[in-house]
Amino acid sequence: MTHNSLWLLSGLLFFLIVVSGFFSGSETGMMSVNRYRLRHLAYKKHRSAIRVQKLLEQIDKLLSVILIGNTLANLFASSIATIIAYQIWGEWGILIGTILLSIIVLVFAEVTPKTIAASYPQKFAFAAAIPLKILLLVMYPAVWLVSTSTKGLLKLFGIVTRGKTLEPLSGDELRTLVQESSQQISDVHQDMLLRILDLEKMTVDDVMIPRHQIVGIDLTQAWEKLIYRLTHAKHTRLPIYEDEINGVIGIINLRKVSTRLHDNNFKYEQLKQLTEEVYFVPEGTPLTTQLLNFRREKRQLALVVDEYGDIKGLVTVEDILEEIVGELTSEIPSVSKLVKATQDGRYLVAGHANLRELNRLLNWELPINGPKTLSGLIIEYLETMPVESTCLKLNNYPIEIVSVEQNLVRQAIISPLMLPLQE
Repeated sequence: MTHNSLWLLSGLLFFLIVVSGFFSGSETGMMSVNRYRLRHLAYKKHRSAIRVQKLLEQIDKLLSVILIGNTLANLFASSIATIIAYQIWGEWGILIGTILLSIIVLVFAEVTPKTIAASYPQKFAFAAAIPLKILLLVMYPAVWLVSTSTKGLLKLFGIVTRGKTLEPLSGDELRTLVQESSQQISDVHQDMLLRILDLEKMTVDDVMIPRHQIVGIDLTQAWEKLIYRLTHAKHTRLPIYEDEINGVIGIINLRKVSTRLHDNNFKYEQLKQLTEEVYFVPEGTPLTTQLLNFRREKRQLALVVDEYGDIKGLVTVEDILEEIVGELTSEIPSVSKLVKATQDGRYLVAGHANLRELNRLLNWELPINGPKTLSGLIIEYLETMPVESTCLKLNNYPIEIVSVEQNLVRQAIISPLMLPLQE
């Protein structure tokens, strides 16, 4: 063999290794590209993204053309390397050529291109899309044969193939996706998105105003006192009842009443005529469902009832929206106003503080599956009425009851998390 022929074969071998590396990298790049970003770019009419998306929709044909090309390139490279090695080293050249080619293919045609493609999958996939599309057309008969044979074999084992499509994300997976996107979106927007995802795990019981804190109008009061309550109310809508909240008659909109308050003929009966029908919702209703119900019913306020029909609390659209965007008004104290840090690093917490908000504020992990307030959690744990100076530990958080009022914990001191001793 002449010197020129040897150089020609060496150049052809180099080209085949490059081709093999292209197919290896294309496989990794196509399989590693971010499907959600790809769909977004395709929606924005990005040409390369559209090409890649169409190729991934026929994944069996895409893999067939890649593997056929890679296999042919490696086979021809092996044959040429054998010829070159035989000419240089004789019979021992076959063994030497096989070893050297294996190392070269592994490093330059497999590991290196696949590492690059895995690091920059989108760029590699976009660059490889046009050559792969052309090869798919040129090699279609071979691709069809391989693809059909593969499908037939898989069908024997009951395996059905489909295009590389987006799989639906669960709530926890979407939460992780949002958390990992911190560099792309602001902290405020990220927090709002995470709060929205939390809505599906929360019910009206988590955000409602408890029964004993409901502000309403008792029609059994003296008229002068009733007028005073109406003129000094901090809320736009109030429930009207007789004797106690379970005797609710309706909901009064103070905007409709304000113009009539100074009318001498305006009395109890006229006030009742201005009331709106009460909207009741069952306890345990998911917040996402209730938000849609508020919109459908065109309501802003509802009374939460238990299985016996007794009123447990009151929930408003604002209460649900505050779970997404944070506190909207200062009429009702937020949990941050119910917590006071002490000099020794502990926290003085009001007993009616909401556990979910407390966990969110201080990054704690107090249990939230049962009672909704700190007082309720302590009483459930003690299984008896609380007593001042009682100490307990919940989820490794040391708690000391500071004061008790009407069989409820009024204040408690909570220490930071105590990590269990490692054995």
